[in-house]
Order: sequence, then C-alpha cells, then structure tokens
Amino acid sequence: MPFTEGISIDLTLIWAFLIAFAVLVYVILDGFDLGLGMLFAVEPNRRDRDVIMNSVAPVWDGNETWLVLGGGGLFAAFPLAYALVLPALYAPIIAMLLALIFRGVAFEFRWRTERWRGVWDVAFIGGSAIATLSQGIALGGLLQGISIDEQARSYSGGWWDWLTPFSVTVGVALMVGYMLLGATWLVMRTEGRLQARMRRRAWYLCLATVAFIGVVSLWTPFLQEGYYLRWFSGWRIGIAVGVAAAVLALAALIWRSLVLYGHDYWPFILSLGLFVLSFVGLGVSMYPYVIPTEVTIWEAAAPANAQMFMLVGASILIPIILVYTAYAYWVFRGKIDPDDGYH
Repeated sequence: MPFTEGISIDLTLIWAFLIAFAVLVYVILDGFDLGLGMLFAVEPNRRDRDVIMNSVAPVWDGNETWLVLGGGGLFAAFPLAYALVLPALYAPIIAMLLALIFRGVAFEFRWRTERWRGVWDVAFIGGSAIATLSQGIALGGLLQGISIDEQARSYSGGWWDWLTPFSVTVGVALMVGYMLLGATWLVMRTEGRLQARMRRRAWYLCLATVAFIGVVSLWTPFLQEGYYLRWFSGWRIGIAVGVAAAVLALAALIWRSLVLYGHDYWPFILSLGLFVLSFVGLGVSMYPYVIPTEVTIWEAAAPANAQMFMLVGASILIPIILVYTAYAYWVFRGKIDPDDGYH
C-alpha cells in the first residue's frame, strides 16, 4: 500500500510553503547581519565596529541555518528545480557561499589579532557585500527566466546568462535593503552617537530601498508576459495598486519612527515589513512556478512518498529551530554594553 494512500493534502504545496518560509526567515535574520557587515565600511572607528559586531555575535551563525534548510529542502523536495537552477546560477551561488565562508572566518579572526585586524575588517566588509550582491543577482537571474531544453529537461543556456542589467539591479537593491535592516537593527540595539548616526543613515537607506522596490517592481512585469498578466490584467491591477500603497505607508511609518526618539524597535520591525511585503509580491509573481513560466512546483516535485517521509522530519526539526532561534534572540535582547561582548 502506498505510504500516502488516503491522504488528500497537497504535499507539494506544503513543501513549497516550507521552503518559501525558510528563505524568508533567512532573508530577515541574515539580512540585517549582512547589512551590518556592509555598514562596517562607513564606521571606521574601532570601538564602534566592535559594538556593531557584538550586537550580532551571539546569533549570526544560527541565522544561516535557514539557508541550509532552504537549499536542502529544494534539493530533497524539488530535485528537478535544483538540477535546473544550479547550473544556470552556478557563478553567483558559488560566489555567495565562498563569501559567507570567508566572512565567517573574518568574524572570528579579527578578534584574535591586532596586526591583521584591518585586513579581517576588509574581509568582513567584502564578504558581506559579495554575499548580498550574489543573492540578489541569483534572484534576478531566476526571475528573468532560465533557458531549458524541454526534451532533455536540462539547462540549455550559457555560463553568463545570469549577468544582465536587471539581475545586477536586483543585487544592488538587496544590498541597500540589507543595509537598511542593519541600520535599524543598530538603532534598536545601541545608544548614543552610533545610534544617532544610524538613525540618519536609515532614513536615507529607507528612501533608497523604496526607490529600488519601485524600479524592480515596474521592471519585472516586462520581463515575461506571465508577470504582466499577473499584475496588470483586469481586476489584478487593484492588487498592484494596493501593494504599492502598502509599501509607501510602511516607508512613511519607518520615517516617523526614526524621527520620534523613544521608538527604537519600530524602525527595525517596520523595515522587516517591507521585506515581507516584497517577498509576498515575489510569491504572487512566481506562483505556481518554481522556475518562472517553465516548470511548476508540481512538475519539479519529488514523489509523494519521499515528500511525506521528509515532512515528518521537517515537522520535528523546524519547530525546534524556531524555538532555539527565538530563545537566543530573547536571551541577548536589549542594548549593547560597549565595554562587554564577544572576544
């Protein structure tokens, strides 16, 4: 008897949601982490850099758990998508992984040396920037479409197909957005002159982030006809207008929370709202395709028996990871003491 006989739930849809959830949590958690690395470049004072790093030291490595979960879930639940996406995006994905590794090494080594501290600071900045840019370029490369040989069900494009003006724009947009998350995180976690500088920077980064959201959102529907019909045909244009209004409303609330002192946590929470809203818009654009307009989630899915077997494990592991993550952030909540921290 098949393992899933009598089960009416759509396992493929559940796995699509789980992977999307893992990616969203990664973007939210590791996004501000990478943003802090890029903000290192504009904070040359050693004491301030130590405070910035201490603000994320207890949780930064745990944030990347969700990247492993998303990538591993894609490989296990949607093997065809994994086999098609990786060859198309090898270069940015490899660059991202190497940058994350180098960044992690720099995080540890900068505390162990005085002579080479500046070198490791540069490595931390560069690793954060390259990892973020690569993530954005990979996303842009996926959105613009992947060339597929329908008969062989394999990637048929070239090595540089991922590198286009659109993919680079998405990469730069993600860098700006992550720096907004990093700046608002420091508004929440620090005090004094560092916090005041981050308030000012967050205001400009918020404007730039909203501008990039607008540019990418207006550009995306013209990449493929399916995107255009999804957003601008018939009654759907009302959804597009509603999403745009929500983005502007969130931007106004972020600006207000940055101006009104005493609301240190709201800028970060509202900035996360911008990312969640953008992620929902991305999901609306792509669904039901895992590779836009080429392969649906059901066409790319693993057999139902395999999905059910993995779902049992995921139903145990994901709550544990969520509880551990929430506990870590709760324990290390509050303002950072400049005289204490990671060493």
